[in-house]
Amino acid sequence: MNDRANLSTTRVFMLDMDGTFYLGDNLLQGSLDFLGAIEETGRSVLFLTNNSSKSAALYEEKLMRMGVPERHLNVYTSGQATAVHCLKAFPGKRAFLLGTPSLREEMESTGIIIDNDDPDYIIIAFDTTLDYAKLTRLCDHVTAGLPYIATHPDLVCPTETGFVPDIGATIAFVNTVTGRKPDAIIGKPYAGIVDGALERVHATRDETALAGDRLYTDIATGVNNGLLSILVLTGEARMSDIQASSVKPHRVVERLADLIPDMLAHPLRNAQ
Repeated sequence: MNDRANLSTTRVFMLDMDGTFYLGDNLLQGSLDFLGAIEETGRSVLFLTNNSSKSAALYEEKLMRMGVPERHLNVYTSGQATAVHCLKAFPGKRAFLLGTPSLREEMESTGIIIDNDDPDYIIIAFDTTLDYAKLTRLCDHVTAGLPYIATHPDLVCPTETGFVPDIGATIAFVNTVTGRKPDAIIGKPYAGIVDGALERVHATRDETALAGDRLYTDIATGVNNGLLSILVLTGEARMSDIQASSVKPHRVVERLADLIPDMLAHPLRNAQ
């Protein structure tokens, strides 16, 4: 095992949330113990989620209810990363947003101008308020040729009872109707969300690990962007999926808590 894989140089953990740290409304076993080891060994954590159905503030409230200490309430979402991208790519332009009310509020607070009637470009997110009228209007705008941005590519979202359709299913629907796929996707496994997250935590790729439960988003993010990638088996992926995938994690553990002995064996120099 090289130094990166044994966590001796890992200063920051970027953690996927649903399927990695919790499942639905329930903490996964050992998640708070993992945060305890983060603190004990002088490391830090950033919760990094592709799920753009909620604002970062709502995720922080959820984590607080689950017992996460305030000092660890640091969340970065694909919605936030998409807002940063669109403010640079479409300054002063109006967006059609397929998203939840909380996402709209967060995006407008960053300066994104939402105009679903007369937009200049399109943003689609994981919209848990989706209905047929919204889909029809979205397809009309895509067919008209407007620039088309997606927050992330996830096909499904894990829940306590199974999986529900995520934005990837919406993208497939739109592609079937219009023949178009998004012009850009910002969230994992793409670089947009990684660049924003690294800037948030003031870290380099060499000192950052990303832990998550999906090969095609979380693990691909690490592999494609120079991060240590750690697959946990508490969500979507199974061991059998690894053999069939072209994306291979650097490490595989049953759950986050399984990393604790290695972290304790390799505390950082500035650990107390």
